[in-house]
Amino acid sequence: MSSRTRRTAFTSGVAALVAVTGLGLGAAPAHADTTPPTATCDPARDYLWEDIASARVEPTVTDFLAVAITPGTTGSYTKTLSEVDSVSTTINTSTEVSAEFKAIFAKVSVKVGFSVANTKSTTRTTTVTDTVNFNSPGYYGLYRGTRKVTGEWVRYICARSGNTGYWINTSPNGPGTFTTFDVPEQGTVSCAYPEPAGTLRAAARARLVC
Repeated sequence: MSSRTRRTAFTSGVAALVAVTGLGLGAAPAHADTTPPTATCDPARDYLWEDIASARVEPTVTDFLAVAITPGTTGSYTKTLSEVDSVSTTINTSTEVSAEFKAIFAKVSVKVGFSVANTKSTTRTTTVTDTVNFNSPGYYGLYRGTRKVTGEWVRYICARSGNTGYWINTSPNGPGTFTTFDVPEQGTVSCAYPEPAGTLRAAARARLVC
C-alpha cells in the first residue's frame, strides 16, 4: 500500500508528546507487582483478571530519507523513503494475535493514553513516498514512524476450591510480553529547526546528524 501526503517544509506541526504519566520515556519500563485486588474470587461470577504490569513508549522512525536542497533547486519533489526499522504487534513474541488479546491491548491504550494496534499488524508497507514543497535551501529529513509500545502483562483465572475461588496466576514463571504501536505519522524535519525532545520528530531529526 502506498502512502502519499503533500506538505510544505517549515510548516510547524504540533508534535505529539509521548510522555506517559508514571513512565520514563526511553528509560527501562516501570515494573509493578500486579496482582488481583483480592485473594479470593467468586467462581460463579469471576473468570479471569488481567492487567498491564509495565509499558514503555519509544518514538520509532520506520522510513527515512535525507534530502539536501541547494540554492536554486527549491520546488516540489516526490521522494521514496527507505525502510530503516519496523514495528509489529506481538504477544509473548508471537505475531499471531488472536481476538482474546484485544482486552490486553485495550488496557495498554488506557495505560499509555492513546489508541494502539490491537490485531495482527505491522508498519511495513510496499512503498512510502512523500511529495514536499521545499521553499528554502537546507538539509531535510523525510520520515514516517510511530510510537512503539512494549511491556508486560499478567493474567489470573478464578479456580474453585470447595465453595470458594482463588486467583491463580496463568504465568507463574513470569509475566507475558507485548509489542504494539500508535497510528503511523509521516512528515518533514529540518536541521534549521529543533524539535521537542522525546518526540518522533526529534528522533527523525537526529538521523540528519545536523
